[in-house]
Amino acid sequence: MMINLPRRRGRPRGINYSRPESKVLEYLAIVSAKHAIGMNEFFSTIVHAWEHDTARCRELTIECRKRKNGRAVILITSESTVIAQFSIPERLLEEVNPLQRFVSKWQQIKDVIEKKRRNEVPHHVRIGDLKSGMDKVSIRAQVVKISKPKLLLTRLNDYALLTNVTISDETGTITLPLWNDRISAVSINDEVQIENGKVTTFRGERQLRIGRNGTLKVVEDESSNPPKHNVKFMANCVSHL
Repeated sequence: MMINLPRRRGRPRGINYSRPESKVLEYLAIVSAKHAIGMNEFFSTIVHAWEHDTARCRELTIECRKRKNGRAVILITSESTVIAQFSIPERLLEEVNPLQRFVSKWQQIKDVIEKKRRNEVPHHVRIGDLKSGMDKVSIRAQVVKISKPKLLLTRLNDYALLTNVTISDETGTITLPLWNDRISAVSINDEVQIENGKVTTFRGERQLRIGRNGTLKVVEDESSNPPKHNVKFMANCVSHL
């Protein structure tokens, strides 16, 4: 909703905002950028809420909860979730959008959000489309190679098993590092589904890693797969401790 503001006098040239005033205005510019709302539209809706108690700005509901001693308490929610609550001098609401002085901050936040959105990938992307830095990757591929597990000393001064699994689809291959119990979860020729993976580069090699929030599961019937040779590799490694 875009509300046209009446022409206001604005602050005279050469007068700077106090530090608390600058902080609340900068904060509003950031909230505006995070929700992809233009600063003029956002600020004019806040003013409308101040004058009429409540207003709607796209998915946001803006309410003036209190007016006292020349200040207004504004609450911003989205579907009952509190987005922001702040106190602002009413004299700022009488100006012609003081957020404009923070346009560089607004653009900076907007650029960061757009970059993050570009790195988000849909379900079942192809390996050939994966680039370093992508996260929340969901992909389905086939296990084509399993290296012999290595026993490594971790930063916590204990030992862990690591193996590099190569997975493939019609667009390419990528290395999938697996640790400890996850090693025995897959066999060659398994079709696997990975959720919440992250693409990284290690020693010049592209890898798909599964973090704490990631999952790996075999989607084919395990009875149709060859024996799990990697389990034997693990046993051999342990026997040499």
